[in-house]
Amino acid sequence: MTDADPKATISPVRLGYGSQFKFKCHPGVSCFTLCCRGINIILTPYDIIQMKKRIDLSSHDFLAIYTEPHLLEKTDLPMVTLKLLDDDRKSCPFVKDKEGCMIYSDRPSSCRYYPLGVATLQHKEGADDDGFFFFVNEPHCRGFEEDAEWTVADWRADQGVDLRDEINREWTDLVVRKRSFPASIKLTDKAKQLFFMVSYDIDKFRAFVFESAFLERFKVDEKTVETIREDDVELLKFGLTWLKSVLFKQVDPEEQAAMFADPQSAETKS
Repeated sequence: MTDADPKATISPVRLGYGSQFKFKCHPGVSCFTLCCRGINIILTPYDIIQMKKRIDLSSHDFLAIYTEPHLLEKTDLPMVTLKLLDDDRKSCPFVKDKEGCMIYSDRPSSCRYYPLGVATLQHKEGADDDGFFFFVNEPHCRGFEEDAEWTVADWRADQGVDLRDEINREWTDLVVRKRSFPASIKLTDKAKQLFFMVSYDIDKFRAFVFESAFLERFKVDEKTVETIREDDVELLKFGLTWLKSVLFKQVDPEEQAAMFADPQSAETKS
């Protein structure tokens, strides 16, 4: 393979928080909304909360109508992507040609990051990794020809992804932890169901907490109980902390391996 080979793979240029670039998207650019077609948008837990509230659906109904389930590569964890329209352009269901995004203030994190991509899931405070971002180089994009100048850090703050990354931090850490597991250790169906419910079906998780024996089996202070009863974000944070303790902390290595490998052992502990 030579440098002239058009099929040659070009590695993304690594960008850090201080890297600078020019970009602006608005209805006046000729490519407006083209980036909303033929896309693969992984939705985060906070994305689901904001989007289902915006269109006034339960999390269950939103998942059924607007998402497709998958298993995240190298982790065996369930995740969801945005379901595209069955039109000739595979469009986002929330985009209009002239108006643009109809839920712009509640759009997903991946859309907010554009034209940047995130090449690492590490968001832990104090981590050695300074962040690995790259440009999503789509040949049709004319936003790079605009004069607005940014650093990666400024862009993240302007688009609100720094806040979203903070809210999703525990979820991201769960994914990173599972990725570090040996490939031979697989999730049980029970563990996958728990992860999916806490991560995405927040209304079902609330019912699980308040309409089962959950609060009898797990000690939760009264202030937290009242907070998570109404606040989806606080419930998500609570659920992810609980999920981490269930899957990773409060069992010894042998029990942990059994929980992931043997569905029956998971059922008897639940």
